[in-house]
Amino acid sequence: MTEAAAIPHRDLCTDCGLSRTADPRRCGRACQFIHPRYDRLETQVHGRARNPDQEDELFFGPYRRMLQAAMNTPQEGAQWTGITTRIGERLLETGQVDAVLTMTADPQDRWRPQPILVTRAEDMARCRGMRMGYAPLLAHLEPALARGYRRLAVIGLPCQIYALRAIEPELDLDALHVIGTPCSDNTTTEHFHDFLALLADRPETVTYLEFRADYRVELRFEDGRVQTIPFLKLPISKLPRDFFPLTCQTCVDYTNVLADITVGYMAGRGEQWLVVRNDKGEALLDLLGDEVRTAPCTSAGKRQGPVKGFLKNTERAAGGLPLRSMPDWARPLAAFLMPRIGPRGLEFARARVEMKAVETVLHLRRAQPGRMKHMIPDHVWQLVKPYELEPQSGERGT
Repeated sequence: MTEAAAIPHRDLCTDCGLSRTADPRRCGRACQFIHPRYDRLETQVHGRARNPDQEDELFFGPYRRMLQAAMNTPQEGAQWTGITTRIGERLLETGQVDAVLTMTADPQDRWRPQPILVTRAEDMARCRGMRMGYAPLLAHLEPALARGYRRLAVIGLPCQIYALRAIEPELDLDALHVIGTPCSDNTTTEHFHDFLALLADRPETVTYLEFRADYRVELRFEDGRVQTIPFLKLPISKLPRDFFPLTCQTCVDYTNVLADITVGYMAGRGEQWLVVRNDKGEALLDLLGDEVRTAPCTSAGKRQGPVKGFLKNTERAAGGLPLRSMPDWARPLAAFLMPRIGPRGLEFARARVEMKAVETVLHLRRAQPGRMKHMIPDHVWQLVKPYELEPQSGERGT
């Protein structure tokens, strides 16, 4: 099917691409928003499910080790230093895969993601940088198989990787390497352009945007200028209520737990955050050799206060975006203090995971209460329990 083909209607759909394949009925058993089976798929991929008694596995899923990391020579045009795309390059350079399935930029819009099958290492440079929007990545699996590609690498978001892992046993692949990137919220490319217009007088000149772990958004411009904006000063109240769809507000997989290696930033404290989950993940990191420097993750601050505040703001928003109840005069002070005394490193990442868990419960309870027993895994209820969110009658599955 082409990208322009009609998409079967699905509630709670992020258009991962599975509905565009020859058998769209697989969505019913492969979608994380219908009836997720994280414990089963974690065991399928990693050999075991997460251990909820180990605190960080409760938050981040099964892993071997977590690291801060950066390329010694940052890759030009990369969102951070280019670890994700460099792994793809190395897989192609070493002949371990026939193709890498990932995203590039739409030729007409640098921010719009466009799925691509990369077969030459040098073409991975086209895939560097951040995109915002929905793209049917998995629709390109069938064309890849039709071309005889049986050794694939896939770089994707959690909702794409969950569906990929659910159908992996029937793909008849000789090798599959999965590099996951975290995702807590997505929106349409059109909405993202509206957001840029609120941040910059000439949004068309913005070439880079990143939500950093120091509680600031960084913007870069075509003329080389760099601007940072504290989170607390973002114009959230000016965004439409549907800026983030219900799918993103009820996603329970921020950390891409079914990837072999997750490459993100939340616990990186200025560098990238690597969650090496299994033997394949270790091998992917080894491909970089001495091109990458690593260090143990660190943690500081306490997350409970910010998470409680987020919960209360989300409750008051009644389905829209969390409200900013802080008076204007206090925001500069809070913006100064949060990078210094707020949760940092792993504690920052734990806070974001708990916030996503809180969002899931509150938004489903409001908008789709009948879906709660199917969509909320047990570990999510464990994450929200310290904040006095308990399952009500009929909300917890058996």
